[in-house]
Amino acid sequence: HHPWKRTGPGLAVDGLPKFDLKQLDPAYFVRLRQRVDAAGKRGIYVAIMLFEGICFRSAASVWAGHPVHPANNINGINGDADGDGKALEVQSFVIPEIVEIHREYVRRVIDTVNDLDNVLYDISNESLYTPAIVDWQEKMIGFINEYQARKPKRHPVGMTNLVAYGQPPEKEAANRALFASSADWVSPGLTIWGPKDPYSIDPPATAGTKVEILDSDHIWSNAAGVWSKEQRTDHAWVWKSFLRGYNPIYMEGMDFSQPEAIMNWLGHNTVAIVSARAAMGYTRAYAQRMNLAAMTPQGTLASSGYCLASPGKEYLVYLPNGGEVSVDLTAAAGPVQAEWFNPRLGQASRGGTASGGERRSFKAPFDGDAVLYLKAQ
Repeated sequence: HHPWKRTGPGLAVDGLPKFDLKQLDPAYFVRLRQRVDAAGKRGIYVAIMLFEGICFRSAASVWAGHPVHPANNINGINGDADGDGKALEVQSFVIPEIVEIHREYVRRVIDTVNDLDNVLYDISNESLYTPAIVDWQEKMIGFINEYQARKPKRHPVGMTNLVAYGQPPEKEAANRALFASSADWVSPGLTIWGPKDPYSIDPPATAGTKVEILDSDHIWSNAAGVWSKEQRTDHAWVWKSFLRGYNPIYMEGMDFSQPEAIMNWLGHNTVAIVSARAAMGYTRAYAQRMNLAAMTPQGTLASSGYCLASPGKEYLVYLPNGGEVSVDLTAAAGPVQAEWFNPRLGQASRGGTASGGERRSFKAPFDGDAVLYLKAQ
């Protein structure tokens, strides 16, 4: 299904009737609601990706199948106003007819799911980083919020990874555009093309100004195996991201039909994938146990540099190299109960109690990386 009816006359490039971009297809929105509702009943949030940006910056054959390509609609609408084969104008205000088509579609999406609780909006996935596209996304966020203001519920609107092909300064500028936007939540992209990207190996602590989703698909860790077999999206990346204040999400690259050598080259090592998947569940379990809303990334409280804490009440510490860690418990007035968790085996064990009021050392009871959970009694 597509948002618009396929009425013809004439056939689009896929051999089906051409689109009438002035007629929304009710069947599309029925299916949208059914799927979002079904996910909600299973405790799953849905980020509704309203638009996508890949077809406007990739091969001409991809753009050729888009509904606003002149060969595919009966309305005489051409999203490639300057004829350069990229159609970046679609995500701008250059073509008023397309702007209104987009707005009518977005209004219908909001009407369809507004009463559901498990909804996030994502303006566009992997759009090219240009001033015009940033401006278009920002104004689209404003349009959504203005329309939602008339509705019973207001759902968070996000702005995600803007693709910059240039050197690190341009990639960093693309991320700054996300943080400077009026989006409620953002998902930054890589800053260095390669395995040394900080989001891949040592995510910087979130600032707390926006909800930040760290997506393995939008940073280099999912494909870092091209350069280093040791730097893949694995369980360690999930724990590091979580303790630095992110909401990590993980796009699996598992394809058991491919030889292991190919999987390794792509960075999709099956052992790492399985461990990352499990870590998503383990971190969620701790998130539900803790008073997460009161906890912030405070790496200076732990010698390992990874600590999510509500000082004096709860501390979650990650030890990438295992061994011993010191934790600043100055804010804790009384005893603190320790729990060790083995992130590779999924096993927890009691670690005794420690007195608060000063910095204390804790030694993991097993080899390898470890997680320490401290809670004031």
